[in-house]
Amino acid sequence: MRYADSLPEALYSADSVRAMDRYLIDQQGVDGFELMQSAARAAFRQLLKHWSTPGAILVLCGAGNNGGDGYLMAANACRHGIPVTCIAVSPSEKLTGDALKALRAAQAEGVRVTEFDDLPNGSVKTCLDSVDVVVDAMLGTGAGGAPREPFASIIRELNGAEVPVLAVDLPSGLNATTGAAEGEAVRAALTVTFIGAKAGLFTGTGPATCGQVVYEPLATIEQMQGCPEQPVAQLTCWHDCQAWFPARPLNAHKGRFGHVLVVGGDRGFGGAGIMAAEAASRAGAGLISLATRPEHVTAALVRCPNVMAHGLIHGSELAPLLQRADIVVCGPGMGKSAWGQQMLQQVLDSAKPRVLDADALNLMAARASVPARNHVLTPHPGEAARLLGCSVADIEADRLAAAKNLQKMWGGVVLLKGAGTVIVNRAGESFVIAGGNPGMATGGMGDVLSGVIGAFIGQLADAGVATVAAAAAHLAAADKAVERLGYMGLLPVDVIETLPLVLKDTDYQYTSNNRGKR
Repeated sequence: MRYADSLPEALYSADSVRAMDRYLIDQQGVDGFELMQSAARAAFRQLLKHWSTPGAILVLCGAGNNGGDGYLMAANACRHGIPVTCIAVSPSEKLTGDALKALRAAQAEGVRVTEFDDLPNGSVKTCLDSVDVVVDAMLGTGAGGAPREPFASIIRELNGAEVPVLAVDLPSGLNATTGAAEGEAVRAALTVTFIGAKAGLFTGTGPATCGQVVYEPLATIEQMQGCPEQPVAQLTCWHDCQAWFPARPLNAHKGRFGHVLVVGGDRGFGGAGIMAAEAASRAGAGLISLATRPEHVTAALVRCPNVMAHGLIHGSELAPLLQRADIVVCGPGMGKSAWGQQMLQQVLDSAKPRVLDADALNLMAARASVPARNHVLTPHPGEAARLLGCSVADIEADRLAAAKNLQKMWGGVVLLKGAGTVIVNRAGESFVIAGGNPGMATGGMGDVLSGVIGAFIGQLADAGVATVAAAAAHLAAADKAVERLGYMGLLPVDVIETLPLVLKDTDYQYTSNNRGKR
């Protein structure tokens, strides 16, 4: 998923955005049709920016205000001399209010509107052959559930064609709040969203369907100041986090930046613990220890000679290592055998701040939940489902709600992995982290993340802040690695090696962008 130069800070539910729209109209005196015209002009500007002067465009319009935006975009195309085919997917005779005004305005500009029912074979395929860009203005934030016919068939035809799609406000079929798609959803090249940025565009299925997201607020900050609607999450990227790291003084020493102990690497899984330890090293930790199976010590020292590697046979041997550590990362490659269970119990019995990942989470899921303040949980959807006692489908149906439920049940800080990483801190505040790419869909990426979180907890005062920064740095490093290597064959070690380049961009200096301080 790519983003425009300016990211929105706040993410809202669909209901909140509709309430914000009503606030502008009812409380600020903004005319609803003028607001629709502003949205259409903004979307059309982005169309011209991304596709210069397209030879012809196809506009697909639904029945609500989203369809009204589409009719007005068609009118803009006519005024600019761009051939436009406009199809009323919902019968135009059913339009009311501002959407009806938009249809009449488009017809006054010379737009010829064709009813979908009048198309040969009930298909838009023939239209797709002669256009350069499609405008999806079919289903807006008010639509729910799987798209019904003829929308579902049209969406399949769009996704099977090679014509790029601009989605107005959101791709049809995507839930604007949760990012779930219960049925077919348009795969857009560009999404232009208005009034308030919708959370569903940035997590779940959203990153796979929205293409590049451009946010057009339409209203001024002053106009929205009295609006009571609250965001459901904050959208954060690595650029926001750079100011959180203070400058390192010239007399800095290793004791100031945390001693991270990684516990993991049962037989056959030694690499997971080694990668977590190496990631902690590359993320600026002062000291790094690794507690693993004895047979993995040599490999750990060859890969990371700076890591203090210890081969442990029994959990009782972990106590002195825990005493010396400041932060514990527990779980990468730890397994669920007696060895892993002993290690986890020692970690849980200690009072040290801890990052729990992988098999540590699977072992915890088999126990009664005991909320704790001093841990960071980093489940992927499968692990999250086990921790909550539900299905993976339930997790993916509403990732923001799932992360909230995990935090309420288990306490601490929760990071839910997946497209559009979601983090909920101890205060219950939610964050969606921007960045990431398909190359990260390989084993070991989570081990790297857990190591970075551990390192950042040692450098920042708050575990929630450290987790947000670590997730953002991890995604930024993966994106930078892809610039050099591409998606196919991207490895966790590639991300580890790129981490210093991402951190170097901050130079550990405070910047003028301080909006991320929490």
